[in-house]
Amino acid sequence: MDLLDDDSPSPNAPEFTVSEISGAVKKTLEGAFGRIRVRGEIGRVMKAGSGHMYYDLKDDRNVISCNTWKGQVAGLGTLPEEGLEVIVTGKVSSFGGQSRYNINVDTIEVAGEGALMALLEKRKKAMQAEGLFAEERKKPLPYLPEIIGVVTSPQGAVIRDILHRLRDRFPRKVLIWPVAVQGKDSAPQVTAAINGFNALTPGGALPRPDLLIVARGGGSIEDLWGFNEEIVARAAAASDIPLISAVGHETDTTLIDFVSDRRAPTPTAAAEMAVPVRLDLMAALDGYDSRLTRALSTQIGRRGDRLRDLSRALPRADELTARAEQRLDAVAARLPAALKGASQVKRVEFERRAAPLRPSILTQKTDRMKAQLDRASDRLGSALQRRAAQARAKLDQLRLQPAGLSREISGQRDRLTRTTRAASNAATRQMGAWHDELARLDRLRETLGYQATLDRGYAVVWDGEAIVTSKKAAKSADALEVQFKDGRFAMGATPAKPKKPKPQPPEQTSLFED
Repeated sequence: MDLLDDDSPSPNAPEFTVSEISGAVKKTLEGAFGRIRVRGEIGRVMKAGSGHMYYDLKDDRNVISCNTWKGQVAGLGTLPEEGLEVIVTGKVSSFGGQSRYNINVDTIEVAGEGALMALLEKRKKAMQAEGLFAEERKKPLPYLPEIIGVVTSPQGAVIRDILHRLRDRFPRKVLIWPVAVQGKDSAPQVTAAINGFNALTPGGALPRPDLLIVARGGGSIEDLWGFNEEIVARAAAASDIPLISAVGHETDTTLIDFVSDRRAPTPTAAAEMAVPVRLDLMAALDGYDSRLTRALSTQIGRRGDRLRDLSRALPRADELTARAEQRLDAVAARLPAALKGASQVKRVEFERRAAPLRPSILTQKTDRMKAQLDRASDRLGSALQRRAAQARAKLDQLRLQPAGLSREISGQRDRLTRTTRAASNAATRQMGAWHDELARLDRLRETLGYQATLDRGYAVVWDGEAIVTSKKAAKSADALEVQFKDGRFAMGATPAKPKKPKPQPPEQTSLFED
């Protein structure tokens, strides 16, 4: 029996749990409605951190909660935006945790051209505010790209027009990335194609294009809406490869046209923008070659005329060398006689200088110099002895003079005074250091001594000069004294005062001891 069939009250009515009732309501809703299409205006939109989307669909009187799971978002076609009038498709269900019913939406369509234009205008304003339409960010197109990437449908006339136009103007290598150009799959596929071309490695197995063309034929705003999606526009704006948008006819304008580097009114015009006309380039090159040849001929002729003019002003080559040849002939004629004369003069000079160098003369001169050396050696010994005696006498005389002794004593006294002053200064510094060290140790003694403990309220028990530290020692003592911070207090017989040690005179220490 169905839970909802019997409405008559009965004292024996069965009891249901909350979950059973919630499950029955959910089953009834899903069975009664199934898959439905609902038209309304998007209200509050919230995207959870898990990727699920929650939003409201409302009219002028009521609101229905909608949700789209994370795995369904990619297939929505149009993302929900607040204020957008749409037609949603999905299943009615319920959420027992909050006793609410909702629509699980898997497709969103914009309801009417007016709503589409309002949404397009809203996106244009937002992207223009970001600066994505600015001319200064647009990249220049390469003059003659090696490889052209085309993002379009491979079955339409668009790709044939582009390839035909490129073949007529300047054949280039073309890479085609097939995509859907309308419908809910259009925007994700076009975005993936633009990002995929940019991800290719230059010079790789599949080379990266130098230019991109995103193309589609004409159609209604609904047909072209995939190129008005924000993900497509942002992918085109972020492309590192220069991009030409050729979507629709000349009167059609989509969001990608504003962010692309160049807009073409038609796909054929995009091909014309991509490459120049080869025949025109060849004609221009022929013209440049002819002009270069004429310019070179003209310059060579002018330089030849200038060279001939300068050569006429110069004398002939034989006239330039005639005088030098005459001087060379005159010098060559005098050279043999000059060499003979010079040789004769040098020979006479050599004989004149060699005459005194006979062996007998050299022997006589050597004997004379040896005799002189012997005589000088004999005189040197006696001269050294005399000189040493004179120096010794002078030294003895200097040592016995009072003036010399006075100077020596004065010098020693000055050195002694300086040494004494330095030692006194050193002793003063050493005494100061010792005094500071003694004061520091005394402060440490006061800090660590028991007097500081007495100041905090403690007392010391004395037996004469011995400290009593136990009850047994106190019982065996003759008399006790208790020392407080301000003095001792006797208990019992008066203890004998200890004899003070006789002070010893300080030990005499020399300042100069090590």
